[in-house]
Amino acid sequence: MWEDPIIEEVYQARQAHSNQFNNDLQAIYQDLKAQERKSKKKFVSYLPKLLKDVSLLHKT
Repeated sequence: MWEDPIIEEVYQARQAHSNQFNNDLQAIYQDLKAQERKSKKKFVSYLPKLLKDVSLLHKT
């Protein structure tokens, strides 16, 4: 199977970051939020859009 070296590098970085927090999702989340607060970049969040047609959820 073909492997992308850039994707592999991203996976390794993500795993290394996760290992720093013993794979604790809450600790990882808190670290990422702290990095956002320290950053000079502007972050935005959008509210989820509600589906008007619920039948779209039940495609078979």
